[in-house]
Amino acid sequence: MQPKTRLTLLRILALILVLGITILILVYRDRAQELAAYGYPGIFIFSVLVNATVLLPLPGNLVVFAMGGVLNPILVALAAGVGAAVGELSGYLAGFSGQAVVENMERYERLRNWLEKNRRFSDLAIFALACIPNPVFDMAGIAAGVLRIPIWRFLLFAAAGKFLNMLIFAYLGSLSLPALFKW
Repeated sequence: MQPKTRLTLLRILALILVLGITILILVYRDRAQELAAYGYPGIFIFSVLVNATVLLPLPGNLVVFAMGGVLNPILVALAAGVGAAVGELSGYLAGFSGQAVVENMERYERLRNWLEKNRRFSDLAIFALACIPNPVFDMAGIAAGVLRIPIWRFLLFAAAGKFLNMLIFAYLGSLSLPALFKW
C-alpha cells in the first residue's frame, strides 16, 4: 500500500472513530455520569467520555465540582484533567483526518492560521485554551492535528491546562458543597 493511500485510510478511520465516539456519548450521556460514583477511576473515564465529543459541549465540570466536595480535590482534578486531555484526542484525530468537521468555520481558520504562524507559541496556546472551560479547545485540538503537532506535546500541554481548569472547579466544589449542606 502506498503511503498516500495509507494516510488517506488512516484519516478516514480517525474521522469515523471520532464520529462514532461522539454518537455513543450522546446516546449514553445519562449513564456516563454514573461512572463518577466509582471514585477517581470513574472520574477519569467520565472525563474521557465527556471530552471526546467534538464541538458538542457536555457538562463535565459540574461532576468535577460535585466530586471535589466529596473527594480530595487535587486527585479529582488530576483524574479529570488527564481524562479530559485523553478525551480531547478526538479533536486531534479529527484534525489529523483532514479537518472535515470545521473546515468552514471562521474562528477555526483564525486559530489554525495563528498556530501555524506562531508555532513556537503553540504549546502555550494549547495550555491556555485548555485552562479555560470553552468549546474553542476542540478547535485547538483539531488545529493541532492538522498542523501535525506531536501528539505527546499536545497531550502534555492539554493535560496541564485541563488539570488547572479542573482544579479550580474541584476546589470550588470542596469549598461550596460542605458549606451548603451544614444548615
